[in-house]
Amino acid sequence: MLMGEYHHTLDAKGRVIIPAKFREQLSDQFVLTRGMDGCLFGYSNDQWQLLEKKLQQLPLTKRDARAFVRFFYSAATECEFDRQGRIIIPKALRDHAGLEKKCVVVGVSNRFEIWSEDRWNDFSQKAEENFDNIAENMIDFDL
Repeated sequence: MLMGEYHHTLDAKGRVIIPAKFREQLSDQFVLTRGMDGCLFGYSNDQWQLLEKKLQQLPLTKRDARAFVRFFYSAATECEFDRQGRIIIPKALRDHAGLEKKCVVVGVSNRFEIWSEDRWNDFSQKAEENFDNIAENMIDFDL
């Protein structure tokens, strides 16, 4: 399980360190793609394969399903760690997430997310302000 919040700096070559605790669970390779809310999603190869099976079941006849799959896959890239535990984030993904210098790597159960520090702070502040309402709505999901 991936969890926690880690603050890092993106270097001039678009590299960022992935926390050691995450690297242990991701093995040598993983997939990085566009996420929702203006961040990036990272999946282990096992989790990516599970997600891929679900995405393949989406109906080709539904416009939103086609758009989602295209958007999700078109920027997806396989990543590997260098000796320092860094990955190179392609420019298209850096642009999507607004990554310039300071970033936050967040563990979210079966995936991790990479956020620009400013976007993460905005998201966190809004989520904290509305946490009681958000939690109350989770009853619909048997939580």
